Amino acid sequence: MTSEPHSWPRYAKEITDPALAHEKPEALDDLRVLDASSGNFAALFASSILAEFGAEVIRLEPPGGDVARLFSPQGVKHRGTGLAYLVEARNKRHITLNLDLPAGRELFARLARHVDVVIESAKPGQMDAWGVGYRQLSAANPRLIYLAFSTYGQFGPRAASPIPDYDITDQALSGTPYTTGEPAGEGTPESSVPTRQGNWIAWYIGGGWGAFAALTAVIWRATSGQGQFIDCSPAEAEMRFTDYDVHWYHAARRTRERLGALNVSVFPYTLIKTKDSYSFIAGFSDINWAGLTNIIQRPDLKERFPTTKTRIGESKLLHRELEGWAANLTSQEVLDRVQDYVANKRGPGTVASARLNRPSDTLAESHWWERGVFEKIEDPDYGELLLQAPPWKMSRTPPRIKWACRPVGADNEMVYLKYLGLGRERLRTLKAEGVL
Repeated sequence: MTSEPHSWPRYAKEITDPALAHEKPEALDDLRVLDASSGNFAALFASSILAEFGAEVIRLEPPGGDVARLFSPQGVKHRGTGLAYLVEARNKRHITLNLDLPAGRELFARLARHVDVVIESAKPGQMDAWGVGYRQLSAANPRLIYLAFSTYGQFGPRAASPIPDYDITDQALSGTPYTTGEPAGEGTPESSVPTRQGNWIAWYIGGGWGAFAALTAVIWRATSGQGQFIDCSPAEAEMRFTDYDVHWYHAARRTRERLGALNVSVFPYTLIKTKDSYSFIAGFSDINWAGLTNIIQRPDLKERFPTTKTRIGESKLLHRELEGWAANLTSQEVLDRVQDYVANKRGPGTVASARLNRPSDTLAESHWWERGVFEKIEDPDYGELLLQAPPWKMSRTPPRIKWACRPVGADNEMVYLKYLGLGRERLRTLKAEGVL
């Protein structure tokens, strides 16, 4: 053991440094995945996670490319591909195949015999009707794990709905946007309405849950020898993130309404406007509330609002008091005062605070670059790209980015020859027939 100060951070970096990931083994290097999804970032994120951990992911697109390649802010494309797709194409081999044609479905079924996981996002029952759903594929490959994404799931009264699986519909059905935004009648008209969460959060939550389920199925298969079917609805996935809302309604018939920066379960636990931005600040337990009132030099507030219930009941007033204190402070000055109080133990309680970052602020912080959160990739097809790196830091089998993206059908020759024995002449014929 060492008694050197700060030795733990050095040790943690030495064994998990993302910069050294390429020197270490991959946890899923014996897993093969066929991602046949269409225009669905839940599916794409799920296969990205598996690919980061070393799975060989074969990304199947229609001959003209997946519509997901068009998703991009203001329609901007980089070398013919939208920015969103460039983020979630990492480490994947790209092939083309037309599933609308019987010949394409026959090749798909043959490919599925060689993979461990199939991912799709077709209308529920469509793949089965084509003869390439879980029922048919698992008969030929009993170890197959089949992950299907759709808004309403594969069964239930609305499963046959023609509504495609879009993030915005998933968010709306989850109920989360109803509780997001300023209270009705307060703030600007644009902000005092149910508000969509900024990113494709339902898709990403659904994709994360889907990858998790696929990996648990892989673990069970190791002992049982059997694959299984996974039905994943991104709308249901986001419902799992609604904390106490469902139980509160069940127990008390209360509906959680939009409260903006306020909170009906604890307070202060809020965003406050500062001189230059916003800061998050929390000190909601009695002892931490004492600490916060010490920091803002308002012991009178501690006496007036001594309990959690009284603070929640007067949260609007307290929020105004906190913003009044922060009005002449920058977010960094707020953070400095909180850190000074906590680090130097200037009184009771622990208070949390953080500056609300704009994306540019996050990119400018050296801490995240030191931890390898962002990675500049020199991709042979797409040049230099800045991507979000895998968030996990692991000592033995860390995830990694090996390449960013591949053009449409770039790996047709390699994949079809390797798994189906199809040579160049046969591929040219299939392409001419519209199958590839």
